[in-house]
Parts: sequence; structure tokens; C-alpha cells
Amino acid sequence: MTSDHITPSDVVSAPADGSPTVTQPHLKRVLTLPSLVLFGIVYMVPLTVFSTYGIVTQETGGRLPLAYLVTLVVMSFTAWSYGAMSREYPVAGSAYAYATNTFGGNVGFASGWSLLMDYMFLPMINYLIIGIYLHAEFEAIPAWVFVLVSIALVTVLNVVGITSVDRVSKLIVLVQSVFIVVFVVMSVKTIAGGPAPNVMAPFTGDHGGIAPILAGSAVLCLSFLGFDAVSTLSEEAKHPKRDVPRAIVLTTLAAGIIFIGLSYLAHLDFPSHKFADPDSGALDVMTAAGGNFLANFFTAAAIAGALGSALTSQASVSRILYSMGRDNVLPRKVFGMLSPRFLTPVNAVLIVSVVSLLAVVLDLTTLASMISFGALVAFSVVNLAVIKHYIFDSGRRDPMSMVVYGLVPLIGFGLTIWLWTSLSPTALIVGLVWLGVGITYLAVLTRGFRRPPPSMEVDH
Repeated sequence: MTSDHITPSDVVSAPADGSPTVTQPHLKRVLTLPSLVLFGIVYMVPLTVFSTYGIVTQETGGRLPLAYLVTLVVMSFTAWSYGAMSREYPVAGSAYAYATNTFGGNVGFASGWSLLMDYMFLPMINYLIIGIYLHAEFEAIPAWVFVLVSIALVTVLNVVGITSVDRVSKLIVLVQSVFIVVFVVMSVKTIAGGPAPNVMAPFTGDHGGIAPILAGSAVLCLSFLGFDAVSTLSEEAKHPKRDVPRAIVLTTLAAGIIFIGLSYLAHLDFPSHKFADPDSGALDVMTAAGGNFLANFFTAAAIAGALGSALTSQASVSRILYSMGRDNVLPRKVFGMLSPRFLTPVNAVLIVSVVSLLAVVLDLTTLASMISFGALVAFSVVNLAVIKHYIFDSGRRDPMSMVVYGLVPLIGFGLTIWLWTSLSPTALIVGLVWLGVGITYLAVLTRGFRRPPPSMEVDH
């Protein structure tokens, strides 16, 4: 959603002697606050609410909307911290950049390394979703067959290189937006035509206590990934220092309300948390709300979205690995090479594809939890970065600043840690091992932390 509007006055100006002077073209500042918020919502893809619908509804005992509400509260504090840091450091890289500028390169590297795990696993979860829904449609074919075929297809496309990814992505977003409208209309019609529903059931469920809600909320952090994407449009915003922080918070609130609303309607359509297959539980909802038509429409939209997301996420992480290889953060001979024919990072693409084969043996709950681990580490660091930057480094210790830049991010940090400890044991073990490997590797690169750490090009 970039706008390269260049006027003649941007390119040529006439100094006093009359000779034309060529100036550097720049992006025109045209984006208002509503435009930034709309971009953020579209970037987060509201249809993601159905990716984990079955597993989290089952985990929470039918209280998915309540789990989303808890996640939204946590994310609101963290979104505020991202906004506060974006005013000071309006650069790409987000959590990594904030950690590096505030705590130094070592903490920044550890934060970036945890985000790298997110990037490595995002293609994998998309392949798994493709396998789940195609297997539900064609039961005779195992899910792993569809996973392998989709990995092969996306790998070939990323090796060859695609110039129309942006257009395809916009088309997929349009299809998903149309689906959401159709789902809402058909759901309201179905609910209105049936017996009076228990309107509080999506928030009360089977009264299983708070622990399942926290466990579900920890997984649902996955749905909020990308809420800070509007920070990449700072150069095109009319009032970046004012509007970008607001847009980050408003995007989070708007997306959270959409997630709560869609999951609430879904529960009224299918008031149960017992599914034939929790991984594809959303199909039970679609069938209840609109029969085979809506179920088939959802399957098509979900697969198209997962394929597009796999394509872009694999391309992104491959280029991150390539840049790290080029800069000798990772072995240059392996990661820092481009294909002479296609000019794409073939080795990096193939390595991501090999890692993605884990989608054949991992389940959706475990994958979603692993991705949430990396995100929660980054969220924790950003909340602490606000406190250090504003309270300690900038010396803003008046009562108002102590509340705004001290108490608020401290609450955000505490809530994030609360969710972090609610992740599954497997996710915690894998995440901590990954973080330990990164810190060990950093110690080797810096000769026992005696040298400056290398920079990582992590755009998150």
C-alpha cells in the first residue's frame, strides 16, 4: 500500500542562478489516520480467527470470545508500548530495532533471534492449514500429501521468483473480505431463524476456570501478529509522529473487536466445543451457518489465504536468512548465495522448505504455540524498552510520565509474561532451546561477548 506520487516540484527546483537542480524523489505524505488503521486491519487478515477456532474453542471449553477479550487487553498495553517506541525510532525492524537502540546489540540480537523462529514457523503453519482443509474435503488422501505438494509448489515459485505476489495478495484479501461479509449475513439469518440462543454462552462456556482461558489466549497471540505493520508507512503518513502510534493502538483494538465478534457469531451458529476434528473445527461452524455452500466457500478462501501467506512468508524469511548470510551473521557460503539464473536465494529457500517438512508431524496447537512464544518474547522486550528509554535514559520522571511510561508498560510486561507461562510445555521447551542456541551462537560470534554483535535485518 505504497504511493510513489512524485510531482515535478519534487524532482526539479530552480535556484537563484536559474539552473535546474535535481533533488531526490520522495514518497508523498498522503495517508491519514483512518488509512493507516485500514491498512493494519487488512494486513492482519481477520479470517485468521478461524485458523485456530477449533483447537482454542476446545481448549477454553467453548469460551473463545472471552479468550480473545483477554488477549486484546494484553495486546492493548503492548500496542501502546509499540506506539510509544515508534515515535522515538520510526524505522523498520520494530521489536528488534527498539531492543537494539534501547538495550544494546546483544539484547537486540536475542530479540531478533526469537522473531526468526516466528518467521521460520509461519510458512509451516500455512502448509498445515492447507493439509487440514484439503484432507477434510478429500478424506481418501492423507493430509501429509497435501502438505508436501504445497511445500513443493511454493518452493518452486520462490526459487523461480514471482513479480505479481503483491497483486495476488490483494486479490486474496478481497476474497476473504467478501467471505467475512457473507459469513456474517448468513450467520445472522441462521441465528434469527432458530430458537433463542444463550447470548452469554460464548463467554461462560462450561465454567472451567481461568487457566484454560489463559492457555487459549497465549495461542491467540498468533492472530495479532502484524499489528505494528503500519509503522512501515511512516514516510507516507501526513502526521507520522502523531498518527502512527495511534494507528497501532486503534488497529489492535479494531482487530480484537472483529475477532471477538466473528468468534461470538460462530459460537452462536455452532454452540459446542466438541468437534469431530478440532483442527478443522471451523468447518462445523460453516456448515451450521450456511450449509455446504458456506463450508466450500470457506475452504476455498482459507486455502487461498494459506497458500498466499506461505508464499510471502517463505519469501520473507528466505531473504532474511540471505541477508544474514551476506553479512556473515550466518555462514556466507550457505545462506549468502543467489541463484545466477533466477537471482533468488535458492539455498535459503530450500532450507526453509526442509524445516517446513515438520508440518507433516506437528499438530496445529503446537505450531501455533511455538509461534506465539517468539511473539511474546518480542512483546516483553518492547514493554521493557519503553520503561528504560523514557524513565531511565530520558529522565522523564514526573508523575504523569511515571504512569504513562512506567506503570502502563509494566502492566503490559506482566500480562505478557502471564500469557507466556501459559504456553504448552512443548512450546516453552522448543522456544527456550531455540533462544539458548541463539545466545550460544552470539557468544561464539562475539568471542564471548567481547566484540560488538552483528546486526540482523529483521523486519517485524
